[in-house]
Amino acid sequence: MNKTLIYIFIFSLCCFAVQAQGTGNSEEVSGLDSLVYQERYGLRIGTDVAMLARTLFDKNYTGFEIQGDYRYDKSLYFAAEIGNESYDYNHPYLDVGTEGSYLKLGINYNSFENLLGMQNELYVGFRYGFSTFTQKLYQYIIYNDDNYFPIDIRRPNTEYSGLTAHFAQMQLGIKTEVFHNVFLGVYAQINYLVTAQQPDNFDNLYIPGFNRTYDSSSFGVGWGYSISYLIPIVKKERRKSLK
Repeated sequence: MNKTLIYIFIFSLCCFAVQAQGTGNSEEVSGLDSLVYQERYGLRIGTDVAMLARTLFDKNYTGFEIQGDYRYDKSLYFAAEIGNESYDYNHPYLDVGTEGSYLKLGINYNSFENLLGMQNELYVGFRYGFSTFTQKLYQYIIYNDDNYFPIDIRRPNTEYSGLTAHFAQMQLGIKTEVFHNVFLGVYAQINYLVTAQQPDNFDNLYIPGFNRTYDSSSFGVGWGYSISYLIPIVKKERRKSLK
């Protein structure tokens, strides 16, 4: 299933790339009343560095994410993310592990008006995500407020595989070109759980791509930092009046 998600991700990015339209002629000044600049359009590939840092410093977590987007026009970007996460939820009364992969597809809308030659973003994005994962119930403790009886620890070591979840996501973020074709970004996200399969006898405490879940709400939150590289495919004219 993980390989299938990777194939879908690569195919989706290729579909985004073929949306490119023709290139413009190379020039910088046209007459005396306007300035023409060749803007870069292409495929941008990157990763979430916050997940990599968490993998290094959090012994209960392992994860990575590959990010990609393609600029369709001046403000609209097709976007996708694919990743894998493993998380152990250790609680005094419960020990559960989650492992799985996810795929998110959507768009970003850039609201930032760049100067000529700049490709920074202040964007709002929307995603639809799909996750496939496994939950492992290692042990749990039967709650008892009577100290007369010994602690009742159960260790079923039960695995529930083939679980799936669907969720929607809104992103708010910034991307800045720090070097030629190299971008750094930061973003926050709000998730809404559309539907999810539940293991027997307990709930999903963590869903890859969605983050932590809570009994009282279908919403979740997250954040991240990104680094990405733009592979230019075409250039399009952007004309600005000098008047």
